[in-house]
Amino acid sequence: MTGTEGNAAGHRRPLRADAQRNEDRLLETAAAVFAREGAGASVKDIAREAGVGVGTLYRRFPSKELLVEAVYRQEVRRLCEAAPHLAATLPPVDALRTWMERFIDFMAAKGGMADALRVVLTDDGERLQTRALLAGAIDHLLSSGEGRPAARPEADAQDVLMALGGISLMAAGEDRRDLATRLIDLLLRGVVRS
Repeated sequence: MTGTEGNAAGHRRPLRADAQRNEDRLLETAAAVFAREGAGASVKDIAREAGVGVGTLYRRFPSKELLVEAVYRQEVRRLCEAAPHLAATLPPVDALRTWMERFIDFMAAKGGMADALRVVLTDDGERLQTRALLAGAIDHLLSSGEGRPAARPEADAQDVLMALGGISLMAAGEDRRDLATRLIDLLLRGVVRS
C-alpha cells in the first residue's frame, strides 16, 4: 500500500446512509468470503453475494488490497467495541468466552486474507497497535465483574491474547472449529477465578 492509498482510505468523506449500508454489507460479506475462500476470492463474487454491483465495490475500494485492509480494520474495530458491550450485558465469564469465540472467528477471516494482508499491512507499528487494542479489549473483560474481577490476579491480557492466537492456529491447522471451543474452555479454567 502506498502512502497515497493509505491516506485516501483513512480520510474519506462521510457517506450517505444508503452508501454506508452498502459499504457495511460489502465489508461483512467480504470478511465471510475471505474466511471461506481465502484471499483468492473473486471481487465479483463478493459484490454479488453482498447484493451490490461490482462498480459499487470498486468505487469504495479501487483495489482488492484496499478491500482487504478495510475488512481487517473493521473486524478489529468490531471485536474491540464488543468487549464493553459484552461486559455490560453478560456475566463476566460468559462475556469473556463469547469474546474469545468471536476472536477465533476473526482469526479465521484474517487467515483467509493472510497473503493479501502481508502485502497491505507492512508496518510493524500497525500490527503492534492492533495487538494493543485487542489486549485492551481482553483486559476490559478480565477486570469486569460486579465488585470483583472475573479473572485471577495473575491473568495478563497479553498472555491471554497470545494463547488465543495459538488456539486459532491449532484449530485452523486441523480445520476444526470445535477444537478451538474446547481449548477456549481449557484456557478459561486457567484464567477465571474459581
